[in-house]
Amino acid sequence: MTTFWLYALGVVAFLIGLAVSVGLHEFGHLIPAKLFGVRVRQYMIGFGPTIFSRKIGGTEYGLKAVPLGGFVSMSGMFPPGKTLRTPRTSVGRFFQKLITDAREASDESMRGTDASHAFYHLPVYKRIIIMVGGPVMNLVLAFILLSIVVSGFGVAGATTTVASVAQCILPATSTESECPADAPLSPAAQAGLRPGDIVVSINGTKIDSWSQATSITRASAGIPLDYVVLRDGAEKVVRITPVVTTRFDVNPDGTPVLEADGSQKIVDVGIAGISPATGLVREPITAVFPMMGTAIVQTGQLIVNLPQKLVGVSEAAFGTAPRDINGPLSVVGVGRVAGEIAATDVAGPQEKFVALLSVLASLNIALFAFNLIPLLPLDGGHIAGAVWESLRRMWAKMTHRADPGPVDVSRLMPLTFIVVVMMLAMSALLIYADLVKPITLLG
Repeated sequence: MTTFWLYALGVVAFLIGLAVSVGLHEFGHLIPAKLFGVRVRQYMIGFGPTIFSRKIGGTEYGLKAVPLGGFVSMSGMFPPGKTLRTPRTSVGRFFQKLITDAREASDESMRGTDASHAFYHLPVYKRIIIMVGGPVMNLVLAFILLSIVVSGFGVAGATTTVASVAQCILPATSTESECPADAPLSPAAQAGLRPGDIVVSINGTKIDSWSQATSITRASAGIPLDYVVLRDGAEKVVRITPVVTTRFDVNPDGTPVLEADGSQKIVDVGIAGISPATGLVREPITAVFPMMGTAIVQTGQLIVNLPQKLVGVSEAAFGTAPRDINGPLSVVGVGRVAGEIAATDVAGPQEKFVALLSVLASLNIALFAFNLIPLLPLDGGHIAGAVWESLRRMWAKMTHRADPGPVDVSRLMPLTFIVVVMMLAMSALLIYADLVKPITLLG
């Protein structure tokens, strides 16, 4: 298959994954809405002209031409509001019309429907469950995808296969780049360990990871260790006695241990003189949780710093500045990355598949975090409105006042309009940047 078709296949695979992610996000809204008795008029994947639709149980399910989004239309999203005074300015009248149109659309959705089936009529906690259901579904999908990657295929890391055997042992502070002529052989070289040997056990302890082998070796300076290795399909015992030498100390996560003066701490440890081969290493499913936590924090930081990041994108798109590889991407940019992954000749089919799954997992984490921003029309905006309503009612109860009733979120339509315009402008900038100066991950 040519590079072009592989690239196209990667883009198509991404678009299918995006459509599935959006569909499950909307499914996360649909199910609790149905369970709580809200009338759901439409469940649509995509925007634009409808390609296919079918009405089941009072809900129209369909697929639209552009699979880059979706929506669930629920009856009574906004409560009946008070009559607004006509503003004096044209801008004010425009914003008032936005509020009026939103209310009329909500009222129209209630035609032939009892008020008990309206979204605004639900208790606050049920509304929050409905709105948080979409982002949570993206989080669940990201967990499933990362679990397949981490536990099914593995992540890049040190394997238990020996990549190289050092000729000698040099201390951490050595300035030598090669072994001196009179330097003794390393313990591993003396014992006859070879590149390609797979470490099975050390002194009877089964070895499941290279870090485990390193830990045993470092703690065993001067102590003979029986390494059982797999060589040419047969097990062989190699006795290695690690020697004491200096090494820079590191934490379990690989970060350096620092002294009080900021320099890296040096420790005496046992060294055998072997280095591991890298490859896909399977991890337990529990390893997914810290990975997702890190990804969510990084996505949150990106959202917080989004204005600054967009300035950088603009400078790159319209100037000579380079694109930030950790900056935001549009759907076009992520699609290009997926195409690059599929078309590259430096990775096998399995590595490509793992990379594409990782891209989709990252996409779902981004959808989770972005949709929780407390601004309409995002899910977080509806959640914020419900929380505010709950706080108002609690305050009224504490101060022995009358129930203020549901919050009229439709009054935020002017702000929603501004948010939508900003999102469209951001999307246009990112798409343009991804076309004229794309981020290229594979060089």
